[in-house]
Amino acid sequence: MNDELWKNSACTVVDALLSKTIKPTDVLNSLELRCASVNKTINALPTLCFDRAYDSALKIEAKAETVAGHDSGYPFYGLPIPIKDSYKVAGVRTTFGSLAFENYIPDCSDIIVQIIEKAGGIIYAKSNTPEFEAGASTFNEIFGFTRNPWNTLYSAGGSSGGAAASVASGMACIAQGSDFACSLRYPAAFCGVVGLRPTPGLIPQGPGKLSYQSLSVLGPIARTVNDIGLAMDGFCGFDPRDALSSPVKYPPNVFRQATESPTAPKSFAYSPDLGQAVVSKEVKEIVNHAVNKLSSHGPNMASEHPELDECHEAFNTLRAFQFATVWGDVMIANQDKLKPEVVWNIKKGFELDASALSKAEHLRSDLRLKMIAFLDQHNFLITPATPVTPPKVEERFVKSIEGEEMKTYLDWLALGYAITITGCPTIALPCGKNKMGLPVGLQITGRPYDELNLLKFAAWVENILIEEMACEKNDLISSI
Repeated sequence: MNDELWKNSACTVVDALLSKTIKPTDVLNSLELRCASVNKTINALPTLCFDRAYDSALKIEAKAETVAGHDSGYPFYGLPIPIKDSYKVAGVRTTFGSLAFENYIPDCSDIIVQIIEKAGGIIYAKSNTPEFEAGASTFNEIFGFTRNPWNTLYSAGGSSGGAAASVASGMACIAQGSDFACSLRYPAAFCGVVGLRPTPGLIPQGPGKLSYQSLSVLGPIARTVNDIGLAMDGFCGFDPRDALSSPVKYPPNVFRQATESPTAPKSFAYSPDLGQAVVSKEVKEIVNHAVNKLSSHGPNMASEHPELDECHEAFNTLRAFQFATVWGDVMIANQDKLKPEVVWNIKKGFELDASALSKAEHLRSDLRLKMIAFLDQHNFLITPATPVTPPKVEERFVKSIEGEEMKTYLDWLALGYAITITGCPTIALPCGKNKMGLPVGLQITGRPYDELNLLKFAAWVENILIEEMACEKNDLISSI
């Protein structure tokens, strides 16, 4: 039976670990077998480090003291978790998806890895990512394409595509990812799982070259909202090396407890495109049906969206600045090794002047205030999580939607980055499938630092839509 532990939710596995009915090595054994079965096909976890993981597991099992109950402050207690290949794990190959770092093995781990391990998580793999997390399609020149577990001809999304595909295929219970424009939400939607982009500062990151940036944040991917809550209990924390790290100390198990209390608000707003994105008719139809189902269960729905017209200029400018700041020196030394989209983005950053940056920051501040005022009125904002269903795996990026051409590799990401620029937390979760059986997701945006209520609403939404989709939560593992 232990070889099928991979089929269980993260919460079920952790409860069994805490009760000592199973051991961390049992979970690792199951996941190792599952990886051997499907990883070659999906290519979600290109770097495995099971030897390191078993060492960690045996140390946990050998602990003399008894760790009792969920209030121990040790929320993972031996749960294996893969780390995105853009974050350093000491002694484990970390490539950032780039030929410039093809053989890089760091001496020390990033803060998020230290926090996960302190919480009892065991690192056993690195998940695939596009070069420097650039783009919403997961491929690179080192490891190749990550494929969608529901249909391997299609994309798993990006940049946390390896993380989402590993969870959807049963190679992980939860996975660590990150989100700049849409990098937790698009992969979650394409793979039929759940991805949370939290408020900047809740999950510490770095140390890095741009300590005060708030566009890129870390977050979890899981099969259920309940598992997202568990992940947040283990991912959140304070570290002074992250300049934006929040010193708020949450009680043990508080995020998981929130997901166990599904709650619908009195009202929410819905927009099929935020007034900013081109969205396919297919996605609109599926999400509209799901949202109408939610509204029929009580909450009042307002068909409105905040005014976010300046989101494109603000995001594109600040993204270019961030790419130039973080990766500019790498491009100067290794331009021939970088993909053209990355080179273009870095060069755009080099071309910026103070007036462009000043304007972008002013726009960002205005956009945030508009979104907060809107949420104060409507509680939550629901939109499609992606503008299209998963594209073919070989597509570098979506170039046309409903006949409208996308001018750059960023244009099809507007549904994601329009939220990113406001700094509000947002969660993507499944809401249906298209005629080919490929998942479609919606995203729910809430107020900054209001993750607990966002998770309560998301859990309620999940319960309604799982019933509508006529499946059990654990059926969200693909049948591959």
